[in-house]
Amino acid sequence: MKLSLRKGTFQRLITFSILILLCIVFTFSSNAFLTPRNLINVLRQVTMVVITACGFTLLLISGSLDLSVGGVLALSGCITAGLATQGIPLLICFFTGVFVGGLIGLLNALLVVVFRVTPVIATLGTMYISRGLAFIYTAKVTHGGLGIIKGLPTNFSVLTKYVWHIPVPVIFLVMIVLIFIFIQTKTIFGKYIYAIGGNEETARLSGVNVSKIRFVLFVVVGLLAGLSGIIMASRIGSGQPNSGIGFEFDVIVAVILGGTSLSGGEGSMIGTLIGALIVGVLGNGLNLLGVQTFYQYVASGVVLIVAVLLDTTLKGQGISRETLRRLIHG
Repeated sequence: MKLSLRKGTFQRLITFSILILLCIVFTFSSNAFLTPRNLINVLRQVTMVVITACGFTLLLISGSLDLSVGGVLALSGCITAGLATQGIPLLICFFTGVFVGGLIGLLNALLVVVFRVTPVIATLGTMYISRGLAFIYTAKVTHGGLGIIKGLPTNFSVLTKYVWHIPVPVIFLVMIVLIFIFIQTKTIFGKYIYAIGGNEETARLSGVNVSKIRFVLFVVVGLLAGLSGIIMASRIGSGQPNSGIGFEFDVIVAVILGGTSLSGGEGSMIGTLIGALIVGVLGNGLNLLGVQTFYQYVASGVVLIVAVLLDTTLKGQGISRETLRRLIHG
């Protein structure tokens, strides 16, 4: 167990070093990078990735994954915007958007946990379903339009406001990261997640309800993706069915780059936060340098490959049955 912790700490140090290196490079490359306004902008840009990645991290630690988060983000944002145009109180619209995300998460849980569909296939299917429903709903609300813009209340962009010079989404980010750090490190639920990812069969034999925990995690990821969807809609001031394309890619890169193992059993919220900041800083810095979008795709692909190679290189040999029993039973 100590060896695993040392490996995790070492990987976080590497990713943190990459983040610092990127910041140094972009600071010398652009005078606009290291300014309070731009740094706040980077935090705002990564907010949705970090929020969704918190749930995704726990799900991946347990040995599963969810590719539907981009479609869920789009669907939740469109439904939130559509309801707002009908004069429904904004708070209810926001809660409905999050609830819709939870419903897709519930569907994922049923497919994977109950019907035993492979997570990649199940969540890829619900990604397309969510995205398609977002387009259908938007077309119905706008009578054929491609985005819900007209008729939105003036306070729809409330989530873009500032509290004590801090953007509201960043406050959400900090709160959710702290909550998930507590869940991961201080609760029996967090211990069970690690146990499942380390050795699912041993965890089951030790009395862990594997199906129930995975079920809950899928719903949580859906809820967080729904929350990210309403933040996105509020930020851009509209409901766009094509928003969040590639969002699942950013989440996966942030989580893996942050040290969460593709094979499960290892990962941390702090690492995920660092990974998300690397993604955000890279995109922001390249934009400031005027790098064209298709070159940014190449850079993002390189980052993903580096993240996977790092995971493969530092991946442990698994957790022994005895270690798992100690982890589960204290």
